[in-house]
Amino acid sequence: MTHRTGSTPRARWGTGIALALTASVLTAGTAASSSAPTPTATAAPMVATATVVAPNPLAHRRWGVYKGGTEQSWQPYVDSSGANRALLAKIALRPKAAWFGRWTSDADIASKVRAYVANANGGDPNVLVQMTVFRMVPWEHDACNRLPTLAEQTSYRQWIRQFAAGIGSAHAAVILQPDGPFALCAPGGSRLPSHLIGYAARSFTSLPNTSVYIDAGASDWPAGKPVEAAKILSPAGIRYARGFALNSTHYASTSSNIEFGTQLVRELAAEGFPGKRFVINTSSNGQPFTFGNAPGPNPDNATTCSTLRQTGCVTLGIPPTNDRANPRWGLSARNEFRARTYVDGYLWFGRPWLTNQSSPFDMPRALAIARTTPY
Repeated sequence: MTHRTGSTPRARWGTGIALALTASVLTAGTAASSSAPTPTATAAPMVATATVVAPNPLAHRRWGVYKGGTEQSWQPYVDSSGANRALLAKIALRPKAAWFGRWTSDADIASKVRAYVANANGGDPNVLVQMTVFRMVPWEHDACNRLPTLAEQTSYRQWIRQFAAGIGSAHAAVILQPDGPFALCAPGGSRLPSHLIGYAARSFTSLPNTSVYIDAGASDWPAGKPVEAAKILSPAGIRYARGFALNSTHYASTSSNIEFGTQLVRELAAEGFPGKRFVINTSSNGQPFTFGNAPGPNPDNATTCSTLRQTGCVTLGIPPTNDRANPRWGLSARNEFRARTYVDGYLWFGRPWLTNQSSPFDMPRALAIARTTPY
């Protein structure tokens, strides 16, 4: 996946090192699409354990919708009309987690985040804002080839401190470093990239109203291996974080991610990190498939659905919500229970409306996934 200006081209590490690791809202009030049901604001219930789990930080508050250029779907929606505008509203008017990364300088990131927060919460300090931090350098394929230099480490910490200053006391959910499994391929098994991510987790969690979810891959990466996913999270500061995030750039089903996440919660508890919760990206999995079976020549730009009945293609999934166990989502009774117990929410921190899930905005893709979503 080619990310925004200043980042490196993405290449899956499915060959070489990776083969050893992988076997293959509350809605925003009037801003949410009318097709999305109104979620109930229920906190995640406690399970029978000695660990006291804090109430779900994503519940009992409105989720803000950012309306500006940092989110690439916004201006196309503003400039559209008629049927296109109605379709683009399914993307633009839903609460999402905009991505921030090294394309914004250390000097500018605090002001950029501050402006984003003010826009998304509309000046209401009780409104939740969502952000995705994609700042690690090197990352993705490059992370398998070299470690961060001393200058890159220093810059990373400075950027993170300024990002935290930009959030301040706002209520925020932060997704930390999508494509987390790349940490497993650091040269020589180094944990340096993970420890830097841990610095970010600790910095953001120290803020009064910020909840951190560290990316742990997806149910198909590392495939069905919660022990491997725990190896991502343990050195990356899971002890500080509310929990972890799944499916940021993949298309796996919500059900499979609920099952995988539940296993990972239990694995983390066994390793000394009890009480963790997770969020699932549902922006891209309305007709789910595994990344290795993606239709089309490029999994990051997999083929979009062309009809409502087509399966195994890219389309919008469950709208952003804290209503994790609504019967409309088609979960089994067991997964409804797991979702209520372990999942904080279904969030949109993936971006299937962008070319290669990255940049630029792709109007045909956006219209296709809005037109064919089963939700």
